[in-house]
Amino acid sequence: MAGAYDLQKDLRNIQAPVIRFEQVTKEYQKGVHAINDITFSINKGEFVFIVGSSGSGKSTLIRLMLREILPTKGKVFVAGRELSRLRRHQISKYRRSIGVVFQDFRLLKDRNAYENVAFAQRVVETPPGDIKRNVPRMLSLVGLSEKYKAFPSELSGGEQQRVALARALINNPMILLADEPTGNLDPKNSQEIMHLLEEINRRGTTVVVVTHNHEIVDMMQKRVITLRNGRIISDEEKGGYVYAKY
Repeated sequence: MAGAYDLQKDLRNIQAPVIRFEQVTKEYQKGVHAINDITFSINKGEFVFIVGSSGSGKSTLIRLMLREILPTKGKVFVAGRELSRLRRHQISKYRRSIGVVFQDFRLLKDRNAYENVAFAQRVVETPPGDIKRNVPRMLSLVGLSEKYKAFPSELSGGEQQRVALARALINNPMILLADEPTGNLDPKNSQEIMHLLEEINRRGTTVVVVTHNHEIVDMMQKRVITLRNGRIISDEEKGGYVYAKY
């Protein structure tokens, strides 16, 4: 695979699914499958929940999408590229092309909100003038314009997750992966974060949310892929958390 890997360009041009798993199995130790023979596709602009109990394989799917791990069998494609074929020097650029939000926020504790968001732009060598324009705009989008000087220790959990979301979005990713984004938040803040994700999705970003939060999934009424023991047991185009039928 020659040349630089430009995920954003590929996503703008792609007609096929943005994310595709083809008969993917991941073994962490011989005979123990984290996921087993998983096949699904996510189209550009979709909002998809991946749900299931602890140990069902949700986090493994995210790690495979981020190319942190490789499948034992099968293929994972993002923007038409098979991730196992990425060369070593392409992997970091690929990851920087995807927005990621985690349950534990992962903010830089010694930097304020502005600097946490700006850091993501400096990593991709955005010109200083652009950073000065982009960061306030993104903090405004997540409702934190007045908290730009605040350090993580001075922010509530919901505010920290908003900073993490602004950081994930600052480089205009076409895909946003959110791994238990409301796991450390109360119901009110959880709803606010999900409404932000919905607004981001309306602007054209493909959003994939891994969660075990029944209430959030039922409220949002989006596509839901349900895992159980490493297998897909349900893939509903629109619905809630599947827990009664299985």
